[in-house]
Amino acid sequence: MSEKRIGFIGAGNMATAIINGILKNKAKSAENISVFDLDTEKLSVMKNKGIDTVTSGAELTKKSDIIVLAVKPQNYDEVLSEIRSSANDTKVFVTIAAGISIEYVQRGLGIKCPMVRVMPNTPLLLGKGATALCRSENISDEDFNEVHKMFALSGDTQILPESQMNAIIAVNGSSPAYVYLFAKAMVDYAVSVGIDREAALGLVCKTFEGSAEMLRSSGDTPKTLIEKVSSKGGTTIEALKVLNDRNVPQAIIDAMAACTKRAEELGK
Repeated sequence: MSEKRIGFIGAGNMATAIINGILKNKAKSAENISVFDLDTEKLSVMKNKGIDTVTSGAELTKKSDIIVLAVKPQNYDEVLSEIRSSANDTKVFVTIAAGISIEYVQRGLGIKCPMVRVMPNTPLLLGKGATALCRSENISDEDFNEVHKMFALSGDTQILPESQMNAIIAVNGSSPAYVYLFAKAMVDYAVSVGIDREAALGLVCKTFEGSAEMLRSSGDTPKTLIEKVSSKGGTTIEALKVLNDRNVPQAIIDAMAACTKRAEELGK
């Protein structure tokens, strides 16, 4: 990565995950990273890593070349208003909040700044992230590659057109919660029939890991893999019959559509 200074407005879990990935891979020195957060305890944690901490979003924007807006969608208007006077079209802005578009940030800052819109997910904290990115038309390849690398250091990435960025939230951004819900139900059942909770959780986690690797490496479609597990007249067929009778696949699709609808509402 270049020696451009990267600034983070917000020092929550996602900003921490990105910063840890940068530092762990020695892609940038701590001295070249600045952070601002209203929470002084979070700033202290960053300061202990050798990272430059500042007292306002405006100050951070002035001294940074790339500014990552790592705050909740509901706080964007306030943050954009605060940093507007410090922004200019030579600085790159990165939005990582659900539903917040490139145009939304540019309008809030009053300038057509170069931008990257990003949808990461929480496994980024473990270096196992799945991140979607799109770029504004006016960002240089060098600057886009710098932002892209920040996320590639902590997992897999896909570059998409912005027209798909609200829908992709349901696919990778919010979807860990669906997996956890499914896992909870599986473990709760195991406990209900007398199986130790930790033993069940360990088996469920490994099953998810192995199933994901089968999807990635086998060359088979999800439908084919389902069929390979489902022996005629066997136990899996009975389980799948209940799930299909209860219309679980359609419920998942409906849930993802609701996720996308909410992303669109947040961006208005």
